Amino acid sequence: MTTIGTALNPYAQYGSAYARAAATPSLASTLSNNSAGNDPLGGSATNLTLSEAARAQLAKASLLDFTTVTNDARSTLDRLYTAAGVKGPLVDGKTTIDLSTLDRRSLFAISTNNGGKFSPDEQAVAAGELKQRFDAALAPSLATTRLTGDYNVSYKAALDYLDGASPEEKATATWAAQRAAVFKGYQATQTDPTVAPTGIAGDPIAPALAGAVTPTPSKSRDFGDIASDVRGFLDRQKSEAASNGRELVYDPRRKTGQLADLSPLDNRSLSAITLNQGNRFSGEEVYAAKQELNARTRASVLDALKQSQQSGDPRQLSLGILKAYSSMSSEERLATNWTPEFQDAAIKNYKSTSTLLSMLRS
Repeated sequence: MTTIGTALNPYAQYGSAYARAAATPSLASTLSNNSAGNDPLGGSATNLTLSEAARAQLAKASLLDFTTVTNDARSTLDRLYTAAGVKGPLVDGKTTIDLSTLDRRSLFAISTNNGGKFSPDEQAVAAGELKQRFDAALAPSLATTRLTGDYNVSYKAALDYLDGASPEEKATATWAAQRAAVFKGYQATQTDPTVAPTGIAGDPIAPALAGAVTPTPSKSRDFGDIASDVRGFLDRQKSEAASNGRELVYDPRRKTGQLADLSPLDNRSLSAITLNQGNRFSGEEVYAAKQELNARTRASVLDALKQSQQSGDPRQLSLGILKAYSSMSSEERLATNWTPEFQDAAIKNYKSTSTLLSMLRS
């Protein structure tokens, strides 16, 4: 069996990473209203992407009633228009505002014109954002299926995404029909993951893998702009610490200062600090970002290992690594040293394990 060598895998020594990854990171109070469109950096021109952990904690903070969500979404759109100096979400067919600060439930409220508060253009733009998020959620798994021929991983990802919908979305006939189609495909791949399900009406996975569906173009921001935003984010924390008469520190062992909070940053933002391409960050900032980024990537490997142990399927570890690799930007791969050779080793490990399992079953 081919193994993933520790020379290519910086996460071979797990240590206490699982315990650290299991702890939910706390969010700065300035992010508590981010889902309503507030800028975490305090400036309307800043566009800082939240990490998945930050998004999850914001979503779980409180399940507001749908009327409140709708009203907040209306207010957020109006603030975005004011900040952008526009009166609507589309000009000459191009979007004028960024909806990334809105959560899935808010976007659903807009796309369905809940309360009759949203224009047709707003509904269309929100529906497009939801489609893009669905595509983004499935992209790593679809890439993994193409690499390995394992269709179960893509249907499982689609099922997980659909099951993460709000109660309002789950109450629609559209959601029910799509989930039924995905679940049927998922059940088929449980029998043999190497055989693609066919003949399922409304199945979004089969046409996506066949290239019959054109994915929504992803919004990839300039890496230099991300670095500028992150620099502002850290400077704001430094100013807040100074206003409290404390020094902003990056080493948790230093008890006298105010510890910087990097948990709201997404992995590409952390990579901007780690790579420090414009020399905008200090050595201690780079080190802290590297530690946070490594902890998250270790957590993804540990989660794959846990899935492998719980399912009794040793291939889940390789699949999890391949999904994580496919979800990374080029900057993230460079910052974490996840090389193409590392991906190749995971593919070989998956295929050799599949061969052994097939031989054992026969």
